[in-house]
Amino acid sequence: MKENSVIFIGLDTSKLKISVAVANGARNGEVRFFGDISSEPASVASMVDKLSKGGAKLHFCYEAGPTGYGLYRQIVELGHDCMVVAPSLVPKRPGDRVKTNRRDAVSLARLHRAGELTSVWVPDEGHEAIRDLVRAREAANDALKQARQQLQSFLLRHGRIYTGRTPWARAHVRWLARQAFDHPAHQILLAEYRNDHWPR
Repeated sequence: MKENSVIFIGLDTSKLKISVAVANGARNGEVRFFGDISSEPASVASMVDKLSKGGAKLHFCYEAGPTGYGLYRQIVELGHDCMVVAPSLVPKRPGDRVKTNRRDAVSLARLHRAGELTSVWVPDEGHEAIRDLVRAREAANDALKQARQQLQSFLLRHGRIYTGRTPWARAHVRWLARQAFDHPAHQILLAEYRNDHWPR
């Protein structure tokens, strides 16, 4: 590798492995598949070290996904550029429907070199923590709404209709506590909903 050369690296990430492709900085330079590595930070550091030998400047990119931004932060901390791209912003060739990790990594490297990728904002760890909290709260609220709907449907099927003003307020909870069923399965179901899906 020539001193101060530029290399564009496409990463196709998954839970356990990362497929790596390399595009030489020259406009018509070689684009090749480098290989698959473990997604463990030690394997990533080793890959970065190999590619940066000779002082090459590395420009990484990968698609945002469930693996998060840890890979981005590690690469930046190692002193190299990294771009995270929304999958919907990656240009697709007409008719290119066959997707493999290897092909996706090669395509990313080639597109990155051509300047055809658009980066997304990468949150810092504080912002990401808040995002996780918001997602968790939204998921909990959705689960609560679904559970309440299921409980209301169950009670309605058995002719139990609350006639008070405000559902799920204290009076409603007391009304629910007074409900009883002859069949043990129904009683267990009611107890499960009451115990698991709203604060006592």
